[in-house]
Amino acid sequence: MDDPLLLARIQFAANISFHILFPTITIALGWVLLFFKLRFNRTGNAAWMDAYKFWVKIFALSFALGVVSGITMSFQFGTNWPGFMNTVGNIAGPLLAYEILTAFFLEAGFLGIMLFGWNRVSNRVHTLATVLVAVGTTISAFWILVLNSWMQTPAGFEMRDGVAHATDWWAIVFNPSMPYRLTHMLLASGLTAAFLVAGISAFHWLRRDRSPGVMAGLRTGVFLAAALIPVQIFVGDMHGLNTLEHQPAKIAAMEGIWETRKGAPMVVFGLPDEATKSNRFEIAIPNIASFYLTHDWQGEVRGLNSFEHRPPVAPVFFAFRIMVGIGLLMLATSWLAAWQLHRSGEVHRHVARVLVAMTFAGWIATLSGWYVTEIGRQPWLVTGILTAKQAASGVAAPMIASTLIGYLLVYAGLLAAYVATIFYLARKSAAPADHSPAEPVRAGGATAAGKAVAAAL
Repeated sequence: MDDPLLLARIQFAANISFHILFPTITIALGWVLLFFKLRFNRTGNAAWMDAYKFWVKIFALSFALGVVSGITMSFQFGTNWPGFMNTVGNIAGPLLAYEILTAFFLEAGFLGIMLFGWNRVSNRVHTLATVLVAVGTTISAFWILVLNSWMQTPAGFEMRDGVAHATDWWAIVFNPSMPYRLTHMLLASGLTAAFLVAGISAFHWLRRDRSPGVMAGLRTGVFLAAALIPVQIFVGDMHGLNTLEHQPAKIAAMEGIWETRKGAPMVVFGLPDEATKSNRFEIAIPNIASFYLTHDWQGEVRGLNSFEHRPPVAPVFFAFRIMVGIGLLMLATSWLAAWQLHRSGEVHRHVARVLVAMTFAGWIATLSGWYVTEIGRQPWLVTGILTAKQAASGVAAPMIASTLIGYLLVYAGLLAAYVATIFYLARKSAAPADHSPAEPVRAGGATAAGKAVAAAL
């Protein structure tokens, strides 16, 4: 492979794919930790503290890997994509700075109190630290999604001598796709964390650890997933309508629609062929795509052949179907598990095994969604302003290839170590099968329970 542009794109995709795994967990897991802490404060039941002290370790591990991979990713703006900052740095630079100033320092500073402040600060201060970390993760997501959304649907700027200058920061921040992308991503993070908590708790459960802390985590993860997935489906539909309005070529690639037509079919399966501009082995249901895209059975949907610039069709087409398929599986699994927990307080062993298998299902759905979003706007890096080719550096292909191989090897090792560490912590923290129910304790930084938790961490 000797195409430096393609190699640079693959390298950035590898970096952002690895990086996004961890913020996707921490954004929502911070709020789950706050829920555990507030329940402990209100009830005095040590089960909630048991859940908190286990999951705060996973949060810290995820946060650390997210920071490291984020720094590596940012280097590539200078090494592989200098044209990006040269052209839109007046907008991208401040947005990235706002994320660091308003969110990163908040998360990093108060995470230390969450981890090591049990017997050093009062319970109220420790709870406040948990609140601020959870808020910080959401603020961080806000600014990153603002920048990404602006790159998809730019607004509030003017071009002067080939450089973008801000004219309306309100329009930049609240660009046409930002509310939909932010909401969609926050819900995706919630589902990722919910299935992680449910999956690891089910792993405990299958190992005959039925301790109150494990059951608290299992119920929280399952019911959170069951509540969020219908909302995500609704928001996803709204996001699709917004994309149809502002990025119709992306929708055409997602749906595999080549010719503009009324009553467009929903392509259930097919093999997009860009050479013949058609789908081989297509299985389609008439009129359905027009109905859910335009809410009209005979609504007109533009086809790929009507666009001068169109994205690679096959990656977008298949990534979209993987995302939807995982979403439907999440819906079925979470609702079945929630029904069993509501009815009997337990889950069937087969359902528990499915939950364990779906521990990282949120990662697959999130990555698929991001591939739809990012590949779907090609060849643009910033829609209508800057193409990937214009932003690329002159670094030779062999140099990019060598660093790409290095990144892939390191990331594969780190990802394997991360997953192994999570399950190691789960096995290590497993309680005996005859673990007795937790007794209520007083919520306070100076209690014996607080000191025990501090020692465990």
